[in-house]
Amino acid sequence: MKSKTPKESLTIQTQIVLPNDTNTLGNLFGGQLLQWMDMVASISAHRHCKRVVVTASVNNVSFNNPIKHASLVTLEAKVSRAFNSSMEVFIDVWVEDPVSGEKVKCNEAIYTFVAVDQNGSPLPVPPLVPETEEEKKRFEAALRRKQLSLILAGKMKPGEASELKALFIGEK
Repeated sequence: MKSKTPKESLTIQTQIVLPNDTNTLGNLFGGQLLQWMDMVASISAHRHCKRVVVTASVNNVSFNNPIKHASLVTLEAKVSRAFNSSMEVFIDVWVEDPVSGEKVKCNEAIYTFVAVDQNGSPLPVPPLVPETEEEKKRFEAALRRKQLSLILAGKMKPGEASELKALFIGEK
């Protein structure tokens, strides 16, 4: 299976925050942002493997800054690492001031998707080859995040987590 780069999965989506997307404080509902992130991340995962993909987990969501009514929100998603049948997708969320055009990163998230066949059985996905320094950092950290998730789910023993051991103990 031919390797792919993160830029091949890049998906960019822009939304405007409308009144029905906001809470009583005039800020974007977190659930609405989660929906937008799931959509853009699923397209990114699909672009990487060209298969039907399903959301396996939402690994991390950071709501760092509120997003106000009438803001322009741009979500940028790309695969940060591919495993056997799963892909980690990193989503960066930018808010653009509608008057000045200034863009500020306000949120980010990490989702995991699995490629599946028509019966819902996992399918292999292409390997990922990171290119930029940021892509390389996210790629390396993805294995640690996966091992931690497996430990917390009871699917891996802590002693088997080679990347986490290296991080905390200094051994692999």
